[in-house]
Amino acid sequence: MDNALFSQIAALGSSLVLLLGLVLLWRRSLHAHVGAFRLQSLVLALLMAAIGFFGQNPELYLVAVVFFALKVIIIPRYLNRLHGEVGAEREGAPYVNVATSLVVAGLLVLLAYAITRPLVLASTLPTRGGLPLAMGLILIGLFVLITRKKALTQVVGFLVLENGIALLAVLATYGIPLIVELGVFLDVLMGFLVMQVFVYHIHGTFETIDVDQLNQLKH
Repeated sequence: MDNALFSQIAALGSSLVLLLGLVLLWRRSLHAHVGAFRLQSLVLALLMAAIGFFGQNPELYLVAVVFFALKVIIIPRYLNRLHGEVGAEREGAPYVNVATSLVVAGLLVLLAYAITRPLVLASTLPTRGGLPLAMGLILIGLFVLITRKKALTQVVGFLVLENGIALLAVLATYGIPLIVELGVFLDVLMGFLVMQVFVYHIHGTFETIDVDQLNQLKH
């Protein structure tokens, strides 16, 4: 496999990961969000395995397997269970509406291209073309955290943000040391568990998962 072909594969995989992140802005149901996150994580795991193959880095195979188990199987299953326990509330009225959110997402991707341009020009790695897309996904995940009201949507936004960080790391370094990535997985798992407790607490107190209700704690 030559560099040109692999560069196209890396760019295509990164584009799919970014497009699946946009589902959080376009769709309103948590079921759609979880499905998009699961598919996004699957594409990212396959991309990690491809980079491991092309870069002759066998450690990335294990990283891809752990990533697959955690983000394609375990976390989506827990999210769906949590969704069933706290109710099927949709993201009906986010702080920023869908049309505006998609426009902002486009601007964020353009900003990502501007931010990463010096790095792309300086890099000689075949994966450098995906760097702006990874940065764009990070910005979109952060935007979801800021503009969505439902706690579960924010949890998925956090997970998508972390996917963007993982994508940026694996593209920029052409492979992540195993011990570093396993440490990141542990941090993600702990963060997810803390957010799960947070969701249960909001629902138990206000019988909703709308974070706007936290304003009542001021009174």
